[in-house]
Amino acid sequence: MDGLSFFNLASKRMSWLANTQRVVAENVANADTPGFKARTTEGFDKMLANGVQAPLKVSHPGHIGGTETTSVGVEEDPNAWSTSPNGNTVSLEQQSIKANEINENYQLAASLYRKGHDLVRLAATGVR
Repeated sequence: MDGLSFFNLASKRMSWLANTQRVVAENVANADTPGFKARTTEGFDKMLANGVQAPLKVSHPGHIGGTETTSVGVEEDPNAWSTSPNGNTVSLEQQSIKANEINENYQLAASLYRKGHDLVRLAATGVR
């Protein structure tokens, strides 16, 4: 179903959200690390503009080949709420809010993907 642009876009959105959640988790894990700067991912629109990276090369016939991956840029968060005396810019409250927003957006994208699948199945089979 990836050939259909809706499913391709929804899949990329969920991949971007998963990478964004990974960055938030790294921020939380480093909340007490002196000098650590909170990071964020670039916007979804920028990721789409960057396109898709080539799949991983297989160096041995027994290895499993990689699939195409989307390129998600990570940068220092210019909107970090505060800086602690030790130079750390991670705010656990801000990261908690981001994690909740990511979760809501992921659930929405997954729901839309599921509804799209149901519509294609209905159109193909006529069975609900």
